[in-house]
Amino acid sequence: MALVFTALRVLLGVTFALSGALKLTDQISEDTHAHMRSQFVQFASVFPLRVVGVEVDPVQYLALTGWLELVCGVLLAFGPRLLQEISNLVLSVVMMVAIFTLLKLQEPLYMCCPAAVFLGLLLLLAIRGRGGPGAKSKRQ
Repeated sequence: MALVFTALRVLLGVTFALSGALKLTDQISEDTHAHMRSQFVQFASVFPLRVVGVEVDPVQYLALTGWLELVCGVLLAFGPRLLQEISNLVLSVVMMVAIFTLLKLQEPLYMCCPAAVFLGLLLLLAIRGRGGPGAKSKRQ
């Protein structure tokens, strides 16, 4: 079972790293990068911290999200255990913000499905070790 979770962790990490790279450069896919740039103009308009007065520049928001996904994706896939867990937490927050943003923009519910699935898989990875082999029993 550990092999399945390792494969899932690496697959998720690589997927997030690729997604981050697509946000950061147009060298991979010019059309996708341009589409994301236009989407982040809308995303910045409903940024969750706007209620407390935090305004974000769409280009900086795109870059920050891209760097978070790229770095955390690589660390999730190939980093040491502690950094994997921190990366999982950061990516989970990114996915929660993505779901919030899409719902706030009143996008169709199916548009939230990818972020919800990725969030679910990240949460599954986060709780996988609880009570499994190697966990200390309270009866000892």
